[in-house]
Amino acid sequence: MLQRKGNMKSQLDAYFDIETTGLSVSDSYITVIGIYLCGNGGSELIQLVGDDVTGDNLLRALEKVDSIYTYNGGRFDFPFVLAHLGVDLGKEFYHRDLMYDCWAVNLYGGLKSVERQLGIPRQLQDIGGLDAIRLWERYRCCGDREALSSLLQYNGEDVVNLKALRKKLVGMLAVMP
Repeated sequence: MLQRKGNMKSQLDAYFDIETTGLSVSDSYITVIGIYLCGNGGSELIQLVGDDVTGDNLLRALEKVDSIYTYNGGRFDFPFVLAHLGVDLGKEFYHRDLMYDCWAVNLYGGLKSVERQLGIPRQLQDIGGLDAIRLWERYRCCGDREALSSLLQYNGEDVVNLKALRKKLVGMLAVMP
């Protein structure tokens, strides 16, 4: 299931996050890939879900992208994508991991913690990575469409908030593309 929401005409930047069944690349798999495309022509949210999480679909979704922005993507998301989809995003695209920019201005913790520190709002409160795993399991095992909807909303907020985080960091750092 490829989900697109938005009015994108020309793509430049992608804000990227994955959801998985666990933390281990060898014992887990990718359940959702969230991509928030932003450029002069507008924005578009793309979510690859379940069987649609393939290397071809990922590259198709990113075909007009110049830069990818993540939070801890270099250590988590990109290794999962390489191991499971055979796509080396770090070689294919310019990548900026906003976690390190946060560290440069003494902002530590996971994405949700940094969002709270900077006042970036989130509709889904108190949902984290472990909850995302449980939501996927409820969908996969029981066909719970509300669980899938919550998981997609959670992932969508992650990627949209990466753009808000980048904007705040630009104001805090002397140099940042």
